[in-house]
Amino acid sequence: MPPLELADWQYELGGVLMGAGTSVQVIGTSGLGRAPVRDNDADQPSMDGSWPGPDYYAARQVQFDAAIRIPGDPAACHDIVAALQAAADESAVRLVGGATMPLRLKRPGRPVKRLHGRLRMEEPEYERVIHGYVPLDLQFVATDPGFYADEETTTEIPLGWLTGGGFAAPVVAPIYVQSGTTAADRPGWATNAGTGQAWPVIRITGPVANVSVINATTGRRLNLPTLNLAAGQWVEIDTRPGHRTVLRENGGNASTLLTPASRIDLFSLPKGVSEMRWTGFDNTNTSRMRLTWRDAYIAL
Repeated sequence: MPPLELADWQYELGGVLMGAGTSVQVIGTSGLGRAPVRDNDADQPSMDGSWPGPDYYAARQVQFDAAIRIPGDPAACHDIVAALQAAADESAVRLVGGATMPLRLKRPGRPVKRLHGRLRMEEPEYERVIHGYVPLDLQFVATDPGFYADEETTTEIPLGWLTGGGFAAPVVAPIYVQSGTTAADRPGWATNAGTGQAWPVIRITGPVANVSVINATTGRRLNLPTLNLAAGQWVEIDTRPGHRTVLRENGGNASTLLTPASRIDLFSLPKGVSEMRWTGFDNTNTSRMRLTWRDAYIAL
């Protein structure tokens, strides 16, 4: 099912549309500014002040002061409360570590953005439900405090040259012949149009062996020297916070294929254009690397 269209000042949580022009009036929100900070400040011994350590963002708690208003239809009010509960009760979210649900929101002059987390509180007041009015307090905890684009961006990068030898582009004098013992590589580009760090999901489809993925802009590398994929097989590296997995096409854990220096928790796409390269051995030139990400923002 495609996501609901959002107008200005509207929100969507678990398939329930809230905000301007809907049956769920949002009276006030909090928690959409700068995310809470986990500081590491330490008092300076025998001195005034403190030493500021690294600041890390904590989970973002978004509070909604809302009210369901459907005059003369208490059953419809109960249906909205039940729909929110059902979305949070999905076993694929509630019972799976790291799984989240999206909160989508729209502000004037801004594209639709989303937070990823879980609905932690839903507290309706039923005293006036007979009249079709139910005040509702909601708390959504975004375990990843960053804002993300509503739509995913995908780019696919093939290997540029056969590894059995040939010419290395650009072909200019003097001409050098590419060695068949060196993995082929080809640059690609991934654009994060936001203001924060985006986290790609990288899928490499065979046939290919001895793979390295390089972000030439940041200098980060993911090396899988023992990887050997046949045609139709793939490995997927998920760098997103709360996921950070390496999986094979059969669902098996393949994190041991990465070298110790390959840090998927640091393999992000900074704002702007990143030059992406990957290397591998493929004598068919049919292997592919696909990157999928959401542009990331530090503010709404």
